Amino acid sequence: MYIRELTIDEFKNFANTYDLYSVYQTPEYGFTMEGQGFNPLIVGLMDKNENILGATVLFVEKRFAFKYAYAPGGFLIDYYNFDLLKIFTLKLKKFLSRLDIVAVKLNPLVIKDIYDPKKKSFIPNLNYETAYSNLRRLGYYHYGYNYYFEALKPRYEAVIDIDKPYYILFNEIKKEFRTKIRSAEENGIRIYKGRPSELDYLYEHTKRKYPRDLNYFRDLYFAFEKNSMIDYYYAKLDTAIYLEKIQKKYEEAEQENHLINNLILTNSNKNVHKLINRKINNDNLFANYKNKLVLATNLLKNHPDGIILATIIVVTYRDTVYVLMDAQDPKYRMLSAKHLLIWKLIHNYSKMGYKKFNLGGVTNPELDQSQYKGLNQFKTNFGAKIYEYAGDFELITNNTKYFMYRNTLSLQNLLKKTE
Repeated sequence: MYIRELTIDEFKNFANTYDLYSVYQTPEYGFTMEGQGFNPLIVGLMDKNENILGATVLFVEKRFAFKYAYAPGGFLIDYYNFDLLKIFTLKLKKFLSRLDIVAVKLNPLVIKDIYDPKKKSFIPNLNYETAYSNLRRLGYYHYGYNYYFEALKPRYEAVIDIDKPYYILFNEIKKEFRTKIRSAEENGIRIYKGRPSELDYLYEHTKRKYPRDLNYFRDLYFAFEKNSMIDYYYAKLDTAIYLEKIQKKYEEAEQENHLINNLILTNSNKNVHKLINRKINNDNLFANYKNKLVLATNLLKNHPDGIILATIIVVTYRDTVYVLMDAQDPKYRMLSAKHLLIWKLIHNYSKMGYKKFNLGGVTNPELDQSQYKGLNQFKTNFGAKIYEYAGDFELITNNTKYFMYRNTLSLQNLLKKTE
């Protein structure tokens, strides 16, 4: 058995038959990261009949005089088969050492457990310890079970099973979110399929929280678009419809106010306290719609053609839809455009036959006081379960150069801070 570079077709043919798969282990993602300064390398373990037994897409980064590789999503290998994993590991170390690559970091998609937020219970992977122990026995260093976003890729992901009728999917969404989704549509928010020329909307919404530049989004789109694997959508508010809806609600609240005032004047005694409470509630509602009316009027004046409130990029791979990036304009969060946008995509991709909708990274669901609690709740309120994976491992492939590389890390970090 030996390791060699694979063609794109060879890798895809193998990957399409493998149970563990990730959008990050695709040639398309390799093309994307090439534009970010990484050199993609696709390799596979071959038997004597030229059958592929294991494979991976590596992203090689130059750090000073050293080369370091990443395998986001981990290797496509059976982690439960110790003998196969051992051969793959030994052969890969020799192959990468000859290329002067000092180490490779990977985050295998080996499930540790699945958390069900509705039942507040964990479903453990009873075979997890076998895979974990196989990696540790073969010299893979484990970075530990991080709780947040310190890893190569998130250790926790929110995944929805969408292999169900749409009405069941909708009913599995939290009631509060179902109300927001209906309200967003009634208020004139519509979902559109975007064009590459409109990716700057996504970048504008994400540039303060995401390290990638606009070129990353463009490279991502064109890499996956060649094989019809990517779609870009946005939620746009029709400001004329929104003003019309708010005017109607404002008038209804105003009429109710007049009615209650008349009832209080004509009512002699026993119901007066109930009417006063009713008036207080309606006064608050009336004041709220008055403020919204001012906002809606200004929105139509300043954005007569509508305004984009939320954006999202999704990649489809095998039977799964992956949300690679989503964002919204924080000034208009109260309009719930992002809620409607995600629901429409869940609905549409379910009808198209996809089975999973991966909303992306979350944090440890047991940390009630986490600063990311709102992020977790937002994603699980759509009916998602939280998948917990093994986390990051590192395999040293060139001991001598790795030692030298480690000794320069403090200098590298210092230089990054001064850039």
